Amino acid sequence: MSEPLLDIRDLDVAFRTPHGTLLAVRAVNLAIARGEAVALIGESGCGKTTLGKTLVGLHRPGRGQVRFDGTDLAQGGRRAWAEHRRAIQMVFQDPLSALDPRQRARTALEWPLRLHTRLSRAARTERIAELCEEVGLDAALAERFPHQLSGGQRQRLNIARALAPEPRLVVCDEPVSALDVSLQAQIVALLRTLQQRLGLAYLFISHDLSVVEDIANRVAVMYLGRVVEVVPAGRLRTHAAHPYTRLLLDSVPRSHPGEPSTIASPVNGERRSLESADPPGPFNVPTGCAFHPRCPQARDLCRQTAPQEQTLGEAHRVACHFPLVRALPGEQAVPVAHGANLRSVVS
Repeated sequence: MSEPLLDIRDLDVAFRTPHGTLLAVRAVNLAIARGEAVALIGESGCGKTTLGKTLVGLHRPGRGQVRFDGTDLAQGGRRAWAEHRRAIQMVFQDPLSALDPRQRARTALEWPLRLHTRLSRAARTERIAELCEEVGLDAALAERFPHQLSGGQRQRLNIARALAPEPRLVVCDEPVSALDVSLQAQIVALLRTLQQRLGLAYLFISHDLSVVEDIANRVAVMYLGRVVEVVPAGRLRTHAAHPYTRLLLDSVPRSHPGEPSTIASPVNGERRSLESADPPGPFNVPTGCAFHPRCPQARDLCRQTAPQEQTLGEAHRVACHFPLVRALPGEQAVPVAHGANLRSVVS
């Protein structure tokens, strides 16, 4: 099996604050193959953006490894990141604030070409026209300032800027959340086309499960800084194994109000959803499994011991003592229906 393009191992990212050290990313393990799109989902504040910004060198990693194309960027320091900065680019969430309001679109595209290539002025002008065409921007728009562009045009410009140095990995930090639904579909379709045409790998950060399923090969679920499940995108809804992943899925508004949207507790039959309990603060991470205060099937073991990752099938792993999918030797993993009582799974 070939080495992944990106291989994150036991990564921690911490920040010093007036209230103490904040561990925003905790022992993350995640790999992305060449040309693969991996989605990262989870509630706001769980560490998704922090992880993305760490990969492009905006935050300094602590313990662990960030291996990109065989080079450990975390141990290599600023020089290693500088050498790979061209190959790892980022598309930010807010297309307006990501652009300098004093710069024309042309200048925004020219800067990465000047920094990362040795193209002549004429060649840069030609490359800017190619970039505009690749993302579906009229070349005449390159003379406008960001405030003179629509939201969709601004995000296309941000994507073009990320593509300028010809990266191999693009971190997309909720790139469609600030756009209306029709524009979201257009941008997601554009990203898919670019991935196929250019062989790009994506880390696609999002909270919109429908968008995730449209673009990702695999989905990583993050809770309080830790990746608790990685599952193939096509099996997300049917084979989600971590209770948190199930609660995320069941918290999505249903088309029919009467349709169940929570998971039954195995203890007393009460139904719970993510809205029923706030997540613990990052300075007060629970012992054992961090999700146990909100988990409908938590037991004493969950409160005392942090779960280790276990493999449930090809490209599917979960950190849970009592996963909602059973995987027996030589047998296919068996999912438990949404909303079902979980006692039969954990007993």
